[in-house]
Amino acid sequence: MLFSKELWPGLADGSIRVAFRCWKRPTVKSGGTLRTPAGVLAIDAVATIEPDQITDADAVLAGFDNRREALGALPGAADRTLYRIDFHHAGRDPRTALQEQAALTDADVAALVARLDRLDERSTDGPWTRPVLQLIDRCPARPAAELAVTMGQDRTRFKRRVRRLKELGLTVSLSPGYRLSARGAALLDRLGAE
Repeated sequence: MLFSKELWPGLADGSIRVAFRCWKRPTVKSGGTLRTPAGVLAIDAVATIEPDQITDADAVLAGFDNRREALGALPGAADRTLYRIDFHHAGRDPRTALQEQAALTDADVAALVARLDRLDERSTDGPWTRPVLQLIDRCPARPAAELAVTMGQDRTRFKRRVRRLKELGLTVSLSPGYRLSARGAALLDRLGAE
């Protein structure tokens, strides 16, 4: 479930607590969480509704000025069901805290190297973690499609791999492209010194 950038402040401060989506089946569930650029959202309820059940008050909680605006933002696919998702802001994305950790101990470096090695070992086309980190370091804010070509990979595979590095707090997503986080830069420095 994606949210447009203009909604991120409202998600972060808790003023936006509802979303309406037309899906074949829900992509979130009650009791689950969703990571967004505004932080982690805790999903409180997911329910099917009819368009006439959306009120002006509901629309405001979803970041719209009124019901008409909220209904206008919904796609008109006849084969989809309308869902109301209630949620609350549950805190910062834990990856953000990791990304900011530039003071790496020897144990931190050893654990990260072990994780990178495991990712490389599972790869069918050889080690990729360090080359991707080095490429992002050399080419920050370059579109993923350009970086993928440089690595000889398709865009989807490249982005999936960068997401794995982001889970470790090593990269930060930009629009477009990526950059190394403070943690990623520190790790690359330490690896270069070895």
